[in-house]
Amino acid sequence: MATTNGASGGDSRPVFFFDIDNCLYSKACNIHDEMQTLINKFFVKHLELNPDDAHMLHQKYYKEYGLAIEGLTRHHQIDPLEFNYEVDDALPLDRILKPDPKLRKLLESLDTSKVKPWLLTNAYVNHGKRVIKLLGVEDLFEGITFCDYGQLPLVCKPSQEMYAKAEKEAGAPSTESCYFVDDSHLNCTHAQARGWKTVHLVEPGLPIPRIPASRYLISSLEELRTHFPEVFKAQEN
Repeated sequence: MATTNGASGGDSRPVFFFDIDNCLYSKACNIHDEMQTLINKFFVKHLELNPDDAHMLHQKYYKEYGLAIEGLTRHHQIDPLEFNYEVDDALPLDRILKPDPKLRKLLESLDTSKVKPWLLTNAYVNHGKRVIKLLGVEDLFEGITFCDYGQLPLVCKPSQEMYAKAEKEAGAPSTESCYFVDDSHLNCTHAQARGWKTVHLVEPGLPIPRIPASRYLISSLEELRTHFPEVFKAQEN
């Protein structure tokens, strides 16, 4: 799987970008909660804050930049790779995630002669590769665009720079030929504004946003078949 520009000459396929966290697996896995705990501990340890102040600052940076580490690098000169080691790499993913046959079947039904499956994450590459390996779908994506913690300033969703980077690395023939599914309202809003065919994933039981993030709203990745039949193989009766 490519981690840089995977385009080849003459490849004019549209690209289907998939977010990873809370998108390829359910929020019910509680990986988000585990990550929030580790991030707050990082703020307490490295910024010498009490837990309440650490939580407030963490949320502030997330809302302002889309990624807590972005605020840490901008304002506190924190090394993103140190953050990655103590947060993302410390997540006990191997006891939480397992191969997902339903997800694999969905991804296998994408017609890769018509569309290029690609990952788009704000995590570092290590985390992204761990997740898809544990889910048993690592062979079904042609590449990954990630937030490169080794390069400052950081580039991440929802910035237009990140979406442009994804288009370039995946070899998208045009902005309009990009599909995208993400659970983040903010990320979807900015991708929709760019002109991508954007799908906001809101799992059952979670509140439906008052202001839609994008044209499409789904509660399960299976609904992608209904909205975009043109990129799936014909189903046998």
